[in-house]
Amino acid sequence: MYRPTLTRAVRAALGGSLTGTGAAATAILGCTALPAMAQSPAPSDSSDKLETIVVTGTHIRRVDMETSSPVFVIDKSQIEKTGKLTVGDLLQQTPAIAGGATASNPQVNNGGGNGASTIDLRGLGPARTLILVNGRRLTGPSPDVNAIPINLVERVEVLKDGASAVYGSDAIGGVVNFILRRDYQGAEVAVDYGVSGKDDAARHGVSMTLGHTSDRGSILVGANYNKQEEALAVDRDFAKDALYLSSGVASPAGSSRTPRGRIVLPDAMLATFGCTNASNGGSVTRIPGAAGDSLDDYRCFRGADDAYNFQAVANRVMTPQERASLFIVGNYRLTDSVEAYLEAFHNKTSSSSAIAPLPFDARTDNVLISADNVYNPFDIDFGRNGDNDTGRNLLLRLESLGNRRTGFGVSTDQLNMGLRGGFGDSSWQWDASFTYGHFSQVSSNSGFLYRPGLQAALGPSYIDSAGVAHCGTPDATIAGCIPINPFNPSLTPEGFQSLSAQFKNTTTLIQREAEFNANGELFELPAGVASLAVGASYRKEYQNFAPSFLNTAIGPDYTSCYLANETCTSPIVGDFDVKEAYAEVFLPVLRDVAFAQSLNVTIGTRFSRYSTFGNATNSKIGFEWRPVEDVLVRGTIAEVFRAPTISNLFAAPASNSPTFQDPCIGLDVPVGVNANIDRACQFVPRDGSFGGPLNGQTTGLVTGNAHLQPESGKAFTWGVVYDPNWLDGLSTSMDVWRFALNDNITALDVNTIAQQCYTSGNLCEFIHRFAADGQVFYIDQPTLNLGRIDTKGVDLGVKYRLPETAFGNFRFGVDATYTAQYNQTIFDQSGRPTGVIYGAGHFNRQIGNFARWRGLGSVSWDKGNWDASWTMRYVGGFRLGSLRPDGDSADGTFKNVVVDYGARTYHNLQAGYTIEPINTRIDVGVDNVFDKKPPILYQNNVVNANTDPVTFDTVGRYFFARVSVKF
Repeated sequence: MYRPTLTRAVRAALGGSLTGTGAAATAILGCTALPAMAQSPAPSDSSDKLETIVVTGTHIRRVDMETSSPVFVIDKSQIEKTGKLTVGDLLQQTPAIAGGATASNPQVNNGGGNGASTIDLRGLGPARTLILVNGRRLTGPSPDVNAIPINLVERVEVLKDGASAVYGSDAIGGVVNFILRRDYQGAEVAVDYGVSGKDDAARHGVSMTLGHTSDRGSILVGANYNKQEEALAVDRDFAKDALYLSSGVASPAGSSRTPRGRIVLPDAMLATFGCTNASNGGSVTRIPGAAGDSLDDYRCFRGADDAYNFQAVANRVMTPQERASLFIVGNYRLTDSVEAYLEAFHNKTSSSSAIAPLPFDARTDNVLISADNVYNPFDIDFGRNGDNDTGRNLLLRLESLGNRRTGFGVSTDQLNMGLRGGFGDSSWQWDASFTYGHFSQVSSNSGFLYRPGLQAALGPSYIDSAGVAHCGTPDATIAGCIPINPFNPSLTPEGFQSLSAQFKNTTTLIQREAEFNANGELFELPAGVASLAVGASYRKEYQNFAPSFLNTAIGPDYTSCYLANETCTSPIVGDFDVKEAYAEVFLPVLRDVAFAQSLNVTIGTRFSRYSTFGNATNSKIGFEWRPVEDVLVRGTIAEVFRAPTISNLFAAPASNSPTFQDPCIGLDVPVGVNANIDRACQFVPRDGSFGGPLNGQTTGLVTGNAHLQPESGKAFTWGVVYDPNWLDGLSTSMDVWRFALNDNITALDVNTIAQQCYTSGNLCEFIHRFAADGQVFYIDQPTLNLGRIDTKGVDLGVKYRLPETAFGNFRFGVDATYTAQYNQTIFDQSGRPTGVIYGAGHFNRQIGNFARWRGLGSVSWDKGNWDASWTMRYVGGFRLGSLRPDGDSADGTFKNVVVDYGARTYHNLQAGYTIEPINTRIDVGVDNVFDKKPPILYQNNVVNANTDPVTFDTVGRYFFARVSVKF
């Protein structure tokens, strides 16, 4: 029978570099079988053991390593040589990853800090990349790959194709499958250490693995511990100042919420200070060192000169985290044909984030500062109390409360257990399994104020005959209340401290799944044996998000709670179950004929019944054609879908603070000229004086939707793999891909809503403005099935192993992805397209970074006990901003401003030596050798370190060392 693929796979394994072209290229050295995705038992015949494998992307057991779907492989030795303590750090460098505006990694501080790393294949979002462990779903609301113990991983297979017909929901952009170690004999201990060139961000790690294997089975146990220390933004030149691009000028500025306050007064009063009017940003601030009890203590606010540099206070470019894991993997042959197996791991992560002290906004926080407050020198009310909006405001930074801090305690437990075996002497094998997953997260938050008490402390007050200030009036004193001075908080620190509040949020997710799979040969065809895989499963998921009563949002508008509005959220409780069945058939069509040494077709379908929305059926067809021995032409057409999550369905209103550019800035169009503008800019002054939000952010109100339907679409891949016999060691591949996804489940972006309303009159009902001056109060962000994503591009791969020389062995590898298109189409609620976000070649604050080219190259060398490698990660140039009328502007004030950025290349070096007499290996290395700085994207476009921490390195040059000993 014709089996050239096996030889080619062995050749590719011998010439492997940092990445793999074939799904199993790096796993068959020494003629050992690949552990199957479903972990089927190996037959007793050693020859069959070599020929029957299952690779990620199919349930069919086959001899061929290269199937119709492209798979990227990272094996254990490659992971160890990078010096990384978590797999997530390595995977996020994969060229097929893009986007990531909200994706997690330890460099994300504002909006992150939970220690998680998520994977965003094709830039379709982490929710559209399925994470598996030995073919079974990893537990978590957005699965964190760092939860998987790194010393438990044998290799990682990244399927870069839609696979809903194989795995069900979420497998749209691709699948990341972690294959666990097994059949290990012995013990090993490894110690890691790393530190940046700035002498911070130190990391420490230790791992231990023990294994025993016998004729009846094997057991593998282990533990690891690692700790990553913080790096502060103030210690990096690119991040130490809050940089803004505004009115065509890039300069350090910051927040309008300052310790000395920004006070918005009536225009007539502003005129006495010589300030511009309030609608044009005019306001006053307390003079440095002044007490603030007299109008003489105030002057005009001077914009950037008086702004608060929050970057220098607390922000981090690397968040601290501490992680410990335990695991056990075992299998035991009960009979000659039945084997029991167990895979279990526990991971606990402690991490934190810290941002600047609490900003206070009297209007947004729904607090009224009374004219009768003894510390109010202006003798007028400020802020708002429900419908009583004064139109005047005080913006303040409450330094006396300290930084806002969030500490995360995350625990992930996963148990996979089952039985597997064969049906007599036939080729058929079966697997019956049960999976239990438990995820819990507790976030502890400090640095906030109890708002009801704040209202009393800022209300009317008086000073008694003894000179003591009291809340209320002499006839109605408020017991237990200490008046506070919002115009000079340093004078009443005890009042602010008495209102200091902490709160906790708790998230729990439980997943249970029972599954049965079977696969084997059907019948003989002239071109080979037809095979079939079938299976069925039942999965139930439950989620409970429980906020503290202090930060539970209060109706009717749900923008406020007992703390600052940025903390306000709502409980989420819900569950769903899904019953699924699949079938996949492999049909060899031609073999050993002219122009077809082989032609195979794979057809699969999967039926899903969800308790939340109903049924879904997704199918695929794939082909593999070898016109000649050295060339494989492959392709798939697959239907894909994503079911709405519990959060999508059941989330009650919750506030956030997204970056926002008001399209009504500088508006000078008279009322009545354009109906769309009239709706979008209700209450906004029309004399060109409107300046938009004072801090470049607004309040969004995100809600779930119990009536959501699943996303659905199609994924297409066509590719060629060329492994020439005339040049041993060379393997090349090219795959063209395209994804089209409809009915996107998304919480509408505030900028999209505002732009759509302004240009087309669509979605205007979600915008709420203050009647007094037109500033945005809040913008509803409902979760809807609105939108479409179209993306396409090309993956390229080249691997080459030089013939052995007197100087050693050399290997070269390049993997690259070109994104030709990423269009996100916006629809109105009637299903009409109203606008498009063009992502390819751009950074967009909503969808992230889509540099057209991303690449990963490597050069490796070994001779005797020595080895070394040089790895290059390339991120191509991109554009910030758009020239389109409805597009984002790179400038915080001017419209249609674009900034172009060049490419970034990061160089990493590693060297290792094996001391054979004592079974010890030493690795040392340097990441980001040339200390390449990230591009400056400005705080009016990003919320972390003036840059995109998901795409670029924020820590800088980094040194690491690793010592491992085997016993």
